[in-house]
Amino acid sequence: QLQASGGGLVQAGGSLRLSCKASGFRFGDYTIGWFRQAPGKEREGVSCIANAPDTDTTYYAESVKGRFTISSDKAKNTVYLQMNGLKPEDTAVYYCAARTLVSMQYDYWGQGTQVTVSS
Repeated sequence: QLQASGGGLVQAGGSLRLSCKASGFRFGDYTIGWFRQAPGKEREGVSCIANAPDTDTTYYAESVKGRFTISSDKAKNTVYLQMNGLKPEDTAVYYCAARTLVSMQYDYWGQGTQVTVSS
């Protein structure tokens, strides 16, 4: 199970931190990803982090590189997405999802959290 939280309304240039709390599976065996979907648009991958024991390999979409930072607190089974320099085009429902370290298919999805950036 994944529980996403932290969304809200913020002005352009502002910051938000999203949290994704995982339960019911071995956190260290999974990659956690953040996706977003804006009205009328397809869902897109934003960032992900592999919770391998000795590394935290990360990925960022080009549109968020340099502005978003993903991190993992393995003691709390929680992944964070720090979003700085928010733009109106970042407005979307953000979802977190989990897949095993060796799979490309996400098995678990959390409920979405709305992020709205006003201009």
